[in-house]
Amino acid sequence: MIVPEALVPPFLRATRANAPFLSVDSARRAVRDAELRPQPYGPPPRLRSDLRVGVAHIDKVPVYTVAPARGATDGAVIYTHGGGWIHQIAKQHWELIAQIAVEANVTVVVPIYRLLPFGDAQGAHDLVIGIAEQLIERHGSVRLAGDSAGGQITLSVAQTLRDRGVPAVRTVLIAPGLDLTFSNPLIPVIQPTDPWLAQDGGRELGRIWAGELDVKDPIVSPLFGEFEGLGPMLVFSGTRDVLNPDAGILVDRARAAGVDVTFREKVGAVHVFPLLPTRSGRAARSEIVAALRG
Repeated sequence: MIVPEALVPPFLRATRANAPFLSVDSARRAVRDAELRPQPYGPPPRLRSDLRVGVAHIDKVPVYTVAPARGATDGAVIYTHGGGWIHQIAKQHWELIAQIAVEANVTVVVPIYRLLPFGDAQGAHDLVIGIAEQLIERHGSVRLAGDSAGGQITLSVAQTLRDRGVPAVRTVLIAPGLDLTFSNPLIPVIQPTDPWLAQDGGRELGRIWAGELDVKDPIVSPLFGEFEGLGPMLVFSGTRDVLNPDAGILVDRARAAGVDVTFREKVGAVHVFPLLPTRSGRAARSEIVAALRG
């Protein structure tokens, strides 16, 4: 089913999708609620019949593998889900992961990293780095993808792999969190049009997620990291997203550093629009699959 683009913002406002992000207090309540009411994270039981799904555990953290049911795959992709560091992986994430696995003929590895208040940026980063290095040893390479909070983790991992001498890694970023200080002066300009995220609560969640690190540490806010030597990058961002101004800065800095960047900025689109059941979302998912093929 295709949902008209115009219906997405009023639906998000009606369901109060932005509630955790509206204020410091609402962000703290959301963290407390995540502690009181843990969310399910497993893949839907009827995801796709042409898949095989497995799970292992690294330091008691579930790590799923999703691959086509038959035949060898052409390498591996790590998909790190979003959710504002408080929300668990959702049905839309699993559907995109399944599509990537089947249509790109890859094994998709999905870490269910610890969310707030049980996890932090360093822990999530180290988990994904460890998985990436194992996959590189096994397959010779790895590709990275992530959305929103998962995009923050993904880009910081790409920077660390570069620092450890891993050849340029192909990366897909869907509306990534890039600067968790939420200090871009254009955010207040965009805020009235964004039905999903907000500055004050986002900044507080970023502060808590940073843990013992400075919020400007590239592991927390990869926009403060270096971009030289990163691999080809596909970036999606909608203009009704308070993270959009930082996405533009990322693209400019990465291109200035010689990175091959494809920027898909959708006018009028909301946060993580490639995950939504709209025409632009469907087109974006096809491009993501193409970027992650071997």
